[in-house]
Amino acid sequence: MDWRLAVDRTVTALGYELVDAERSAGGLLRVFIDRVPGRAYDTGGGEFVTVDDCEQVTRQLQFALQVDGVDYARLEVSSPGLDRPLRKPADWQRFAGSEVDVTLRAPFQGRKKWRGRLAPRDSGWRLLLTAQPETKVKAKVAAEQTEQALDFELDEVREARLVPQVDFKGRRARPAAAVMPRGEV
Repeated sequence: MDWRLAVDRTVTALGYELVDAERSAGGLLRVFIDRVPGRAYDTGGGEFVTVDDCEQVTRQLQFALQVDGVDYARLEVSSPGLDRPLRKPADWQRFAGSEVDVTLRAPFQGRKKWRGRLAPRDSGWRLLLTAQPETKVKAKVAAEQTEQALDFELDEVREARLVPQVDFKGRRARPAAAVMPRGEV
């Protein structure tokens, strides 16, 4: 049996989404899983993959791969990470509205790499471009420009990943009205 089919069948039977699976030299088999939105899991609540999720999938995969006769030396099961790849059309639908990095197969206006907010179109996708100024002068010019968009089809994309959104202990900038002056409680 094809090892990819065995991995996909096992992961989806447990209620997870198979994001990617790869084999590398030395017999390493890497499997990246994600939780399905709106589904409840025995391993706890939340939208992110936990260590318990990975352990559960690892145990079941070890058994299933042995039964199917898939040869591997080491198995790693993990989340897809903060910079999760977008591979399937369902991924694009799920993460519409998110900020993504897109690498095109062919250059457009001399560039292959673009960053912006993902938006669906009637036919294909649109990237509402994010200004990435290198200096304060460029930042002022970028703020005065109108929003730009890049329209594309999925077959024009070589790679796409979510842009990590990190919030260290809830320290994102608060709105100005919510900031209290020093000394007040």
